[in-house]
Amino acid sequence: MLRETTMLDGASASFRRLTQAVLTRSPVSRALVVVTLFILFTGAAPAQKKPVSSAKPKTVPAKSAEIGQTAVVVDETLAVLRKLPSLFSESVHRMSRGRKVQIQGVTEADGVKFFKVTVPPKNFGWVQADAVFGKFRGSDEERLAKLVQASSGFEAVEMASEFFTLYPDSKFKPPLLLLYGDLLEGIATDLTKNAASRLNRKEMAASGAPLHSYYLNFNMLDRYRKLGVIFLFNSVAKAYHYDGASWKEIVSKFPASSEAVEAQKRLDALTQKMMK
Repeated sequence: MLRETTMLDGASASFRRLTQAVLTRSPVSRALVVVTLFILFTGAAPAQKKPVSSAKPKTVPAKSAEIGQTAVVVDETLAVLRKLPSLFSESVHRMSRGRKVQIQGVTEADGVKFFKVTVPPKNFGWVQADAVFGKFRGSDEERLAKLVQASSGFEAVEMASEFFTLYPDSKFKPPLLLLYGDLLEGIATDLTKNAASRLNRKEMAASGAPLHSYYLNFNMLDRYRKLGVIFLFNSVAKAYHYDGASWKEIVSKFPASSEAVEAQKRLDALTQKMMK
């Protein structure tokens, strides 16, 4: 402290002498004196210590059990592949139902969990974890069963197909098989109406091809065939009917279930419909 005081006292005396000199010198000399004063006082000022950061390094979380697992996209509404883990991040593209992804990382943002995923063949990014399902999360089985029950039309059929693939031995399978069959029989009614309005009867008659072949080649059947669904066609009634595969599975594999009785009723009714 004594040394610093002595330095400042000396600097003050120098300042007085140089100031007096400035008043009697030329403009150039005055500029040189100003520079000298600047150097003198900046050198005499006490040195400032560099602050030491007290921030601690971020703790690396333990590896999540979800990392390395394969998941399947089911909920297309949430299946946006994003560049960053945020609901506000730019999207890469929206993934379609049935797409398989590999989980590479896990984080949370904007109130939801995100999975960092690779999507064959070349894409990668972040997707909301609720959009995908797999065997690695115990809650997914019941969650998907509820999602199927809450859906309708072709979307419900697709979701149910994914459920049967992911959870072949599920306790929810009998009621979902019954629902699946009922959905498809309802869709058969809609397909009958669509075919009647879209197929040209004059063209069918002129071609000479069997009537039933036109109905069984109807383009609206294509997406169901990709899922392994078969619709029968009653040529007399000119109507489609679901072939009842899911009801047959209930009767053969779950004969003691309450759904087996209902499934057999539907099979008996199908036999009657095809005989009309």
